[in-house]
Amino acid sequence: MKTLEEILERFRAMEFEEEFDLIVAIANGGIIPAAILNQRLRLEMRLLYLGLRDDDQQLLYDSPRLLYPVDFEVKKKRVLVVDDRVNTGATLVTAWELLTGAKYVRTFAVNGQADYSLYNEPCFPLPWNL
Repeated sequence: MKTLEEILERFRAMEFEEEFDLIVAIANGGIIPAAILNQRLRLEMRLLYLGLRDDDQQLLYDSPRLLYPVDFEVKKKRVLVVDDRVNTGATLVTAWELLTGAKYVRTFAVNGQADYSLYNEPCFPLPWNL
């Protein structure tokens, strides 16, 4: 398990190649990482409610489902989509598809394959998951 301090140090060291106007957190897993990024980048933050897995990481659906309507505007904005971990990438792809009209969409994950990630290694418990 990684400590919170180890993960926060990676957040502090992360360099972004682009600038962003908006952080979109994939609820629920992306909320804490997005809040940490929000403290650093000082950007507007919105939630995108997608469902795929339960709290034990077991699949609920064949593909990610939009649980609540998108209630924010992304047209011509530079968007950073944030999630805690990426397993298959399906949730990030669905988020990207839902955010049409954005100037560009980039992805961030604490762990897994994304445009920006702190780690890309086998799944490990995150210190804020109780």
